Amino acid sequence: MQGYKKIAEVSKEWGISERRINTLCLEGRIEGAEKFGNVWAIPEDAEKPKDDRVKSGKYRNWRSKET
Repeated sequence: MQGYKKIAEVSKEWGISERRINTLCLEGRIEGAEKFGNVWAIPEDAEKPKDDRVKSGKYRNWRSKET
């Protein structure tokens, strides 16, 4: 049987905020994460997903005109 961790435990392990982990779970980016009531259960062997947020301030294909 596979074990699960709470968001708070994963937050300390990965070094990111609990709110960011909640967002990753909502987006389905943490494989195997399940929601029981209002609590997320994250598998013990889950890997931290790559951060795909744009940090440069430049947004790709923003308001690009289609021809």
